[in-house]
Amino acid sequence: MNNSAHRESERSDQADQAAQHHPILFFDGVCGLCNRFVDLMLRADSGDRFRYAPLQGETAQRMLGQQEQTGGPRTFVFFEKDRLFEQSNAVLLALSRLGGAWRLVAVLYVVPRPLRDFVYRIVARNRYRWFGKRDVCRVPTPEEQERFLP
Repeated sequence: MNNSAHRESERSDQADQAAQHHPILFFDGVCGLCNRFVDLMLRADSGDRFRYAPLQGETAQRMLGQQEQTGGPRTFVFFEKDRLFEQSNAVLLALSRLGGAWRLVAVLYVVPRPLRDFVYRIVARNRYRWFGKRDVCRVPTPEEQERFLP
């Protein structure tokens, strides 16, 4: 096995182990809003519960493939225990999994999902215009490195 194939295999193993022990938040790595959400999650996730991976990265390509979610391109996906959650469900579930006062966001589940997803899609379609777009995907700081998957 050459070095490149060996590194690829190690990264796949790392992602597989992370998926077994931690929920994974897949996010649009160039989206300003998505990166701000990841910043919020990193600050609030004092228990080191989550792992993060850009949708443009190797882990997302391997685990999610190229498919688009209903209603447009993927912007945020929550993966937990071999289940994928998208759109408003992904955001609400990720926030509620932080525990503590964050569980209160679960009250938004009373809003019918079609309405929540409609609002989500409006924001998703306009996210670059409203919140900016980076030229390249987020690069984790050295302190964040172990929480991010390639």
